[in-house]
Amino acid sequence: MKSFKLLFLAVFALLAHTTTAQTTAKAKGPATEQVQLKTSAVCDMCKTRLEKAMAYEKGVQAAVLDVPTQVLTVTYRPDKTTPAALRTAVQKTGYDADSEPAEARAYDRLPDCCKKTNAVH
Repeated sequence: MKSFKLLFLAVFALLAHTTTAQTTAKAKGPATEQVQLKTSAVCDMCKTRLEKAMAYEKGVQAAVLDVPTQVLTVTYRPDKTTPAALRTAVQKTGYDADSEPAEARAYDRLPDCCKKTNAVH
């Protein structure tokens, strides 16, 4: 009976150590980075649309558009995506990204209030 308890404790200790080692290994990984993209977004509808679109991009941890400055700040994992891919995602949503123009087809689908022809622009 005593040897059974000792064996049980040894197995339990081994499993606890293995679980801790795996958790520690998963916690280590590339840190997140941030990129700021100047967009052509002008309103809260634009903000919602861009933030939602970025949420579907692989590697994106967070995306926040500051409407007054038109700057989209994206926090992402560099092992999953790149700033160029994020810029392309913004363009495919219908907005300019830095000096790159929006994709024409996506831009045409935007509501009139979000287009460059709007008086706000």
